[in-house]
Amino acid sequence: MKKLLMFCIGMLSTSYILAQDVTDAIRYSIDEIQGTARFRAMSGAFGALGGDMSGVSINPAGSAIFNNSHASVSIGVFNKNNDVNYFNGSNSDSDSNLDLNQLGATFVFTNSNPNSPWKKFTLGAAYDNTANLNNEWRASGTNTTSIDSYFLAFTNTIEIPFGILKLQPGEFIEEAYSDIGTIPDDGYSIQQAFLGYWSGIIDPENLDDNTNNNETNYVSNISPGNFNQNYLYSETGYNGKLAFNFATDYDDKFFFGLNLNTHFINYEKFTSLNETNSNAGSVVNSLRFENLLSTTGSGFSFQLGTIVKLTPELRAGVSYNSPTWYRVSEELVQGINSNIADQDIRYISDIINIYPEYKLKTPGKITGSLAYVFGKQGLLSFDYSVKDYSNAKFKPTSDPSFSDLNNDISNALTSAASYKFGGEYRHKQFSFRGGYRFEESPYKDDMRLGDLTGYSLGLGYTFGDFNLDVAFSQAERETNHQLYNVGLTDSAQVQTKFTDVIITLGFRI
Repeated sequence: MKKLLMFCIGMLSTSYILAQDVTDAIRYSIDEIQGTARFRAMSGAFGALGGDMSGVSINPAGSAIFNNSHASVSIGVFNKNNDVNYFNGSNSDSDSNLDLNQLGATFVFTNSNPNSPWKKFTLGAAYDNTANLNNEWRASGTNTTSIDSYFLAFTNTIEIPFGILKLQPGEFIEEAYSDIGTIPDDGYSIQQAFLGYWSGIIDPENLDDNTNNNETNYVSNISPGNFNQNYLYSETGYNGKLAFNFATDYDDKFFFGLNLNTHFINYEKFTSLNETNSNAGSVVNSLRFENLLSTTGSGFSFQLGTIVKLTPELRAGVSYNSPTWYRVSEELVQGINSNIADQDIRYISDIINIYPEYKLKTPGKITGSLAYVFGKQGLLSFDYSVKDYSNAKFKPTSDPSFSDLNNDISNALTSAASYKFGGEYRHKQFSFRGGYRFEESPYKDDMRLGDLTGYSLGLGYTFGDFNLDVAFSQAERETNHQLYNVGLTDSAQVQTKFTDVIITLGFRI
């Protein structure tokens, strides 16, 4: 009977709920190039400057500004401090890590023909950590909505016959959970109902009826009232980009460049909700629900750019970043328990749900830049970038589940601009730097994810053929983080402060 019910669900269901959501599209679309200390100290305003290994990641023509072959390596300490408010509770958490965030080299080849307008060309390769995804915070407070609404939301979205949640003779609970996960399209949704039932949180409406295999109505064993909730959000990983660069110099006035980029995703997210209540008539008084999502992916993009010396002092630049085309794989491990859960429920956490590989296209970006160079005394620079996040797409688009998700992306996200200002003053071997940046929210409703504002400072010293640079940067952004996509959709208000210290060693080669 159970196998027949699983077959019918797979053949007849038309509603889909997947693990992916809009936040995944944003996570892999935002590029936060940490870069060299000089780049970071000037808030990344390098589109018209060049002459920096991380600046090449903004405008590939920038490598043609180098007069000599050059290499650099950067390490940094990256800290995220989160102040969290959730109903009547507040928490503060901080997380720091040390990372190799940049490594690269450019080789300059000068044209031996003095009569040719093509003065030189460059070849280079550079790795940049485009996003440090390490983050951790905790939200705690008293809510009037329980996690039972999460599990009931799945039973209300599709009709789930109770028979499919039962164990067959001799079948282990983890085997049933694993088998359900293989049901096309609705496996994830039915697994959530399975977890809700075997943890004791929900039951079929006619539990005592021996002929209730076709029952599709479910009720909660948690009574209304107040719920003490403690939610842990922890993520680790990075987005990385390896760029292969080619650039050329025409008549010392026009500089053209191309980057071919390989991208890497290595990400893990762990969430845990502990909930207790003392509500009258509540059968379930304490529970814990955990999810561990592991994501790996690889992608490709390209960049085109040019820098023009309008005068010996004034430069203009423009660059185009293509979309990034990713192939992504995900694995999910879940765990659940409660004061009345089946004693074998702990074995659920031994099962790894491996999902089919999918494709993600992140939006492209256009950057316009201006810079004014005061000879050897210093410079000022400005970058303006635009990226339309609503163009992010999960594929195949013919899949109804991804089609619905892409519609959500189009409705929720919008075009966002970023503004970056940087300056540098040189005195003998010393360079003093500073910068400011402002990045708009990718959401139409910026209450979900606020604008980012930040500033930076830096110092450099030149030792002839090599230089040592250090940068300090700080930025802030506010997020209303929704705990779950369905049911328990209340949000924790998270105010995040990003603080980075980066050291770079650069040298001629």
